Amino acid sequence: MNIYQAIRDVMNDVGALGKNRKNQQQGFMYRGVDDVMNALQPAFIKHNLFVIPEVLEQTREERTTTKGAQLLYSILKVKFTFYADDGSHISATVIGEGMDSADKASNKAMSVAFKYACFQVFCIPTEEMVDPDAETPPSSKPIRQAYDNSQQPSANVEYKSSRILQLEHVIKDSSYTMEKAHEYARKKFGNTVDGITDEQYNDLFAALSTAVHKEKGNG
Repeated sequence: MNIYQAIRDVMNDVGALGKNRKNQQQGFMYRGVDDVMNALQPAFIKHNLFVIPEVLEQTREERTTTKGAQLLYSILKVKFTFYADDGSHISATVIGEGMDSADKASNKAMSVAFKYACFQVFCIPTEEMVDPDAETPPSSKPIRQAYDNSQQPSANVEYKSSRILQLEHVIKDSSYTMEKAHEYARKKFGNTVDGITDEQYNDLFAALSTAVHKEKGNG
């Protein structure tokens, strides 16, 4: 089937993509979705290849910061199907996350999903992937036990655990840690993540989610 040869030929043409863009807020270099499209589009035309996206699942949350601004957070499960000129095809399903204060959260999630689908399908060299063997989790202790405060009412333990779980989901596969989240909460609100109010937690969640999105989305 032509799809396998087309994928291989595109890989031969594209090669590596350098990190030529700089995040002005955090100072790291990254490859943008435009870089991926600009590199792939000529190769797609040359080798008669095109791609069709299909959103399989969407999760959308609306939050309000302490300043009253609305923050939209979108997680999309997207299936990308690559077609050759004989109709043969292969598919890749990835997760994309996007955050925006207006109406671009899902658009950003789509862009991120496409970029990483192409990185994987065409094996585009990238320095941002961390080998799992290079990391060791800091502790195997259960989350609830690690963050349980015996001085607080037991009925509140589950609620606090849900905060930790939610933050850990957001910072997964990023350079951010729960220690940084607690440090941010202490500096800004004078308490850990477990001890701040709902409004303060929403502000922390929005700030951390934005930072992680910029790191992941522009990585």
